[in-house]
Amino acid sequence: MGPFTLLIASQFLLFIGVGAVIPSIPLYGKEIGLSGAANGIVISAPAVALFLMANWSGRRADIARKPAMMIGMAVIAISDAGTALAVGLPSLIIARLGLGTGRALSEAGERGMLVDLTNQIPSMRGRALAFQQAAIGLGIAIGAPAGGIIVERYGPRAAFYCVSVAATIALVLYAFLPETIVRRDDNKSKEENTSTTATVSTTTTEEILNENTSGLKVWIELLKEKQWRGLTLCQSGASMGYAAKIASIPILATDTLPGGAAGAGFLLSACGLSGLIGAPIGGALTDKIGAKGTAILSGIVCSIGLVLIPVALTTTADAAQTINLSTAAAATTNSVPVELVIGGVLLQSKALYFSSAVLLWSFGVSAQGPALTALAQEKCSVGVEATSLSLVKASGDGTYIVAPFLLGLVTDALTELPGIECAMAGSATFLGTMALAILVQDTTTSSEAKN
Repeated sequence: MGPFTLLIASQFLLFIGVGAVIPSIPLYGKEIGLSGAANGIVISAPAVALFLMANWSGRRADIARKPAMMIGMAVIAISDAGTALAVGLPSLIIARLGLGTGRALSEAGERGMLVDLTNQIPSMRGRALAFQQAAIGLGIAIGAPAGGIIVERYGPRAAFYCVSVAATIALVLYAFLPETIVRRDDNKSKEENTSTTATVSTTTTEEILNENTSGLKVWIELLKEKQWRGLTLCQSGASMGYAAKIASIPILATDTLPGGAAGAGFLLSACGLSGLIGAPIGGALTDKIGAKGTAILSGIVCSIGLVLIPVALTTTADAAQTINLSTAAAATTNSVPVELVIGGVLLQSKALYFSSAVLLWSFGVSAQGPALTALAQEKCSVGVEATSLSLVKASGDGTYIVAPFLLGLVTDALTELPGIECAMAGSATFLGTMALAILVQDTTTSSEAKN
């Protein structure tokens, strides 16, 4: 088994465990008596740690990929076990902060190793990254329903033990991965730096390639470049959509879809499965037309999907017009409102349009993921790959921390317009996509794509 296959297999097994814990997080807080506000703090704690540790973790991963991955995975295993054993808010917050710290270090190493491995096959970079994203999505799709069964039988604490076991297995598999950083002598490094086009100037590149240079210095130098500003703005815009998925869409789906919470869960599961379609398409387009073009097209699709959500929620259903898929009978009409009967469940036009808008966003964001990652990898300077990618990741994590609050303000201010916060998220996604289009130069040539 090659390094890339082993890495993807490890992440697939890990995310089966991660999927198992998704139904458990809010239930666990309720079990130990946390208020809604306290539960919100617990949920956001890993994101805070991810944001704060991103720079330091990226720099450590640029020194050595494998130790960062293994140490981070060990911290994840310990932290999830600590979450299961927590008896109150203080111990639970400490455990969740530990989880974020472990994720920051492990994911920085994984991103760096992916750069090293995909640099060996640049013509297939998009498809390789899409394969990774699809494997993660499939792992979550398998783990989520399994986690629900485990929670029903053994309680929410058991799901966190599942993650701890999965992380331990991934840690063991990581031990068989090679270290992918190739050490070079100083004279050769300087010669290569002067003969290649780097993200920053030659003088700056020589300076920041020093292992003793702080990660913050690397970030400052990168942000002087338009292309890195474009990448961070685009990732921030995309994170607004992810925040809407967590903070707004489940509530809207519960109020709109048949079955309430069960209907909302079905829609979110469908979103996950749509990634198995969107990611391969995004990867193939990345290799065919380039990462920038794919990121822009898919970003526009994401924006349209989110903006259409409030439009869908203002649609009124007409019960006299029905398309019954269970009998393959259709009624021809010029009116917009329709209904579907699928598996005996009646979906009125509002539910149909709402679900279609959410799935359109999910498809677009899954296609954009490989393209954005590939584009960032193409812009990385040799020696600071993980630190560079952690800048983009931190911009998304930082936005994700404040986005639910901002979306909530919009919801409270415009209660007469259901779903308007999703349109706001879609607008932010579109602005981020336009920033990418304007600021980032597409340096990939057709000859490079063929090679």
